[in-house]
This record gives sequence, structure tokens and C-alpha cells, in this order.
Amino acid sequence: MTESIIVAVITGVLSLVGVLISNFAAHSKTMSAVKTAQAVTDERIETLTREVRAHNGLVERTYDLERRADLAEEKIKVANHRIDDLERGAKS
Repeated sequence: MTESIIVAVITGVLSLVGVLISNFAAHSKTMSAVKTAQAVTDERIETLTREVRAHNGLVERTYDLERRADLAEEKIKVANHRIDDLERGAKS
């Protein structure tokens, strides 16, 4: 009877050791995969952040160019009106 208890305890301890080793190996492998995935995700976020910043800069420059173009068009209209007034005044 004591032999069967000793055999059961030894079997249980060896099974526990096997499970612990297996769980540790699986945990290590999973953590390695998670770290790799996180590094890839971080790099992608950095790349997207740079691209968004570049795009936002382009949008700001475009708005500035459109504003300048509108001002130039307004100046041209004013200059054309002045020229018309001067031409009408010279004909009179």
C-alpha cells in the first residue's frame, strides 16, 4: 500500500514538473511572439505618424497657396479697374 502511494506521489510530482516545463516553454514562445508583434505595430504607427505629419504640412501649404492666389486675383482685378478708369479718363 505504501508503495502505491509513493508511486502515485512520484508520478504526480513528475507530471507536475512536466506541465510546469511545458507551460513555461509555451509562455516564453507566446511572449516572444507578442514582443515581435508589438515592435512591428510600433514601427507601423511611427511610419503612419510621419506620413500624416507630411500630409498635414502639405494641406497647410496648399491652403496658404490658395489664399495667396485669391489675393493675387483680387490685386489683378483692382489693377484692371484702375487701368480701365485711366483709359476712360484719357479718352475724355
